[in-house]
Amino acid sequence: MSYQRELHVAELAVQRATLLTQRVFNDKVKGTLDKNDKSPVTKGDFGAQALIIQAIRKNFPDDEIVAEEEASSLREDKSLSNEIWDLVKDIKLTDEEGDKILGGPLASEGTMLDIIDSGKSAGGPKGRIWALDPIDGTKGFLRGGQYAVCLGLIIDGDVKVGVIGCPNLPVSDSVSLSVDIGSAPAGVAESGVLFSAVVGSGATSRPLSPGGLLESKSISMKPVPDIGKASFCEGVEAGHSAQDDNAAVAKLLGITAPSVRLDSQAKYCSIARGAGDIYLRLPVRQDYQEKIWDHAAGDLIVREAGGQVTDITGARLDFSKGRTLAANKGVVAAPKAIHTQVIDAVQSVLSSKL
Repeated sequence: MSYQRELHVAELAVQRATLLTQRVFNDKVKGTLDKNDKSPVTKGDFGAQALIIQAIRKNFPDDEIVAEEEASSLREDKSLSNEIWDLVKDIKLTDEEGDKILGGPLASEGTMLDIIDSGKSAGGPKGRIWALDPIDGTKGFLRGGQYAVCLGLIIDGDVKVGVIGCPNLPVSDSVSLSVDIGSAPAGVAESGVLFSAVVGSGATSRPLSPGGLLESKSISMKPVPDIGKASFCEGVEAGHSAQDDNAAVAKLLGITAPSVRLDSQAKYCSIARGAGDIYLRLPVRQDYQEKIWDHAAGDLIVREAGGQVTDITGARLDFSKGRTLAANKGVVAAPKAIHTQVIDAVQSVLSSKL
């Protein structure tokens, strides 16, 4: 299958949802709540989830959805729910045909809450399942840095389509990662990128647009002839990735440049386009399980750009185990030619701690 219809709907849906997130990003008050796991959620998360699930429901009504957010807190906070509804009902693409494909305006605020709540699939090894993170990197979103709107289609456990909107990444694929990119301010000239991939068809980038999809171009990871000169990126939050272990791996590989820290699957997109080389997310504790919505789209985009994505043992990420990557620990993404070398360094560092 070519998955061209799925790709088109996903690209339009992510682009429309990104318009909503940008509106909230530029607001002083973002309607922030704390979830049970102490992580934040904003008006942008809820609104983007509603818009994307609406598009999936209209075009692929029998598909399942594994999404990060649910609406119980909004049902208890009528004021915040009203604010999100005001956002959602006003967001549309300037391309009328594209907006029509996505389903147009929702019927009511109650419908919006029901749609947000329809992302509760348990996932698993069979069927068509969309993995959705409406704002990946909410803390980056709140601090004015990098974040991403992420959507991946998983069929029988394999990721087939991946789309990621990165509003604050530079449009140009030739701009290398800088150490200050994690705090990139809003409104930077020539920023906002939509990354896409279909299994077996390569990966692309295009500028984000308020209307129809702009022209795309192929992206690929860059060769790394001298691994000591490679750049590596990691998360900003120390609670998400063992930064000391990451630094030890870099030192073992002879990498002297400081790590680039940025939130969200913007890290996957950055190395896929050659702006960086290696992405390390080493486990902070043994019992932690990564969520599939944090990795599905980025995993495919990197692999289709010529990279390899595995856990710390070198095993492919397994999206068939439900809502989490229960069979995997950590993430290592790098160009194929150096991936084994990076894994060897990771294993050396982690085994020295035992």
